[in-house]
Amino acid sequence: MSQVPTAVPIWCLSSVFLAGFALQTARAQSPVIPVPDVTVFASPTRLDRIGRVLAPVMVNGQGPFRFIVDTGASQSTISPRLAQTLGVDQTSERPMRVNGITGTADVPSVTIHRLQAGDLIIEEARIPVIWAPLMADADGILGVAGLKNEYLLVDFRNNRVKISRSRASATPMGFSRVDGKRLGDGLLTVVARIGGVRVQAVIDTGSERTIGNTALRDALSGWRRGASLREVTRVYGATTEVAAGEMEIAPTIDLGTVRIANVTIVYGNFHIFEVWGLRSTPALIIGMDVLGTVRALGIDFQRGEIYFDGLPYLSSATLRPANMRPA
Repeated sequence: MSQVPTAVPIWCLSSVFLAGFALQTARAQSPVIPVPDVTVFASPTRLDRIGRVLAPVMVNGQGPFRFIVDTGASQSTISPRLAQTLGVDQTSERPMRVNGITGTADVPSVTIHRLQAGDLIIEEARIPVIWAPLMADADGILGVAGLKNEYLLVDFRNNRVKISRSRASATPMGFSRVDGKRLGDGLLTVVARIGGVRVQAVIDTGSERTIGNTALRDALSGWRRGASLREVTRVYGATTEVAAGEMEIAPTIDLGTVRIANVTIVYGNFHIFEVWGLRSTPALIIGMDVLGTVRALGIDFQRGEIYFDGLPYLSSATLRPANMRPA
């Protein structure tokens, strides 16, 4: 069967990483500026569209502004429009190198005196200025992959996103828990099995689609019985580079307490897997096509745990109760 480029390109904002830079919260004694109660969109994924996760963010005492919450990115960024609104100098004399899903780019940077999203505070930080089509009306990207002591709750039912201190209690009532593992740069991953293949999976709210590396594609070739992948598409990220991807419905993704069926994975030789040290081992980025189908999603960065609430909106993904184990 011939491969024809799909009419719908894949946008992946995720994975904005800077070499040698780690996202850190400010000192505990820093005062907290009240964030106004504004509408925050935790848009679920439905049959006709991919959802998004946004949060209100105060920058240099102004705002709130709408930032895309990206659990696959260690670095926050702002858009050129927001830099202009804030009146900060977008200097190209101190560029910052950004690693995105498809490649790298040297981009202008600005100094931000204070950035606050809920209990998360960042002070006196230099951050890159970028824009990608998937950002649409968003003012920036809130990279949370490097968080250590925070708890992120995305409530799709009540259109709410909350960043607070890590929970001291056990698994929230009604949620299924998946244990995670931190990579060296702080990225939170979980162990999955797909078609009997052991996979390192990244939970990534900044990725529109679920993406796999070529090692995973090759490991699943036996499941396809040698058949070629069905479609070819183009993948766009936070940089200007474009990568080719191959699309196919995967076997059930088994996360232990959670099983997800009928997910279309976009496979490719994507730059970010090399940045993460995951090029040669089967790896997966679980994007908003899956994450946006649950009623609520929680991530406890201190405990290294991910929580899924209830049945998804799409019948293509199914969640199992926390007290059940896969066969």
